[in-house]
Amino acid sequence: MNTSPWKELLRNPIYYLIPLTVVAIVLNNLEVGPAWILLISGLAIIPMAGLIGEGTEAIAALSSPRLSGLLNATFGNAAELIITIVAIREGLLELVKASIIGSILGNLLIVLGLSMLFGGIRNGVQKFDRQKASNDSILLMLSATALAIPSLFTLSSQGINDFNDVEILSLGVSGLMILLYGLGLLYSFRGQAGPLSRKSVEDVVHHTGWSMRFSIGVLIFATLGVVILSEILIGQVEATIATLGVSEFFLGIILVPIIGNVAEHLVAISVAIRNRMSLSVEIAIGSSLQIALFVAPALVFLSLAMGNPLTLVFNQFEMIALIGAVLITALVANDGEANWLEGSVLVALYLMLALAFYLLH
Repeated sequence: MNTSPWKELLRNPIYYLIPLTVVAIVLNNLEVGPAWILLISGLAIIPMAGLIGEGTEAIAALSSPRLSGLLNATFGNAAELIITIVAIREGLLELVKASIIGSILGNLLIVLGLSMLFGGIRNGVQKFDRQKASNDSILLMLSATALAIPSLFTLSSQGINDFNDVEILSLGVSGLMILLYGLGLLYSFRGQAGPLSRKSVEDVVHHTGWSMRFSIGVLIFATLGVVILSEILIGQVEATIATLGVSEFFLGIILVPIIGNVAEHLVAISVAIRNRMSLSVEIAIGSSLQIALFVAPALVFLSLAMGNPLTLVFNQFEMIALIGAVLITALVANDGEANWLEGSVLVALYLMLALAFYLLH
């Protein structure tokens, strides 16, 4: 086989973490400390999630524009989706709901913040497509509002509604959100610059030596790797909570989003440093939209099929943090300019929330 694809992969330092997959399996069989197993398996998922993204991008580059858009819009958060499905099977619903909010917060505050911070330090004031970012932010605000409806319903009707009402509402909202997601893809397929197409992300990675067979092989290998490592990671959650005293909520809102999306996060930051701030903003907002419109509602239906019904009811602090992050993103996108100070504020806000989430039990 042509060795150029392997050489290309080895240029990215995160793929040096792939051998940790074997380490995680061995440690799991030896039954060492659960926190160590969780840490090693989490680190091992990072390159596997990156390979899913690389394989998807390579297949997209070799496919028609419409299939390319569909692949990018569907597999953008595949690793996190796999992790949360395993968590649902184990009944860790609080972790799953926290990971949904944590993913959106991570994209809008830490990814966009670090992109603006490092991009601003390197390039000064950066400009991005104000109109597109503003339009995408409006759709993000609408999506966050839809995501909040079951929670607001629960808060406003305490003592009146029962679990069945909340579950029916969650299913109804999820169905409509998936419908909106499909309409967004249709809008993109018709040649419009929709927020779900993310076609320009293909420009980030150059797969000069990637054949279709190699790309599919990488995608299969990485997906199987994430499945195996997710089983190991989720299997250590309860023991780690008991050992370290951290909450299931904290692991879900901070740990799962980071390990599932760090490869894509690094792409967003790297393109901002290369003064392509429009693409960086597109990645951050587009990934958040995928979580809100596709991953979250898909998990609601999957959980019902798995016998552990998941509702879109979040605690008040999660909702305040979500709405605040979305509003701040909309304000940042309004002027079409980014600087390192705005980035610093976004990162600082994420760290404040992370501290609060750690202390919240």
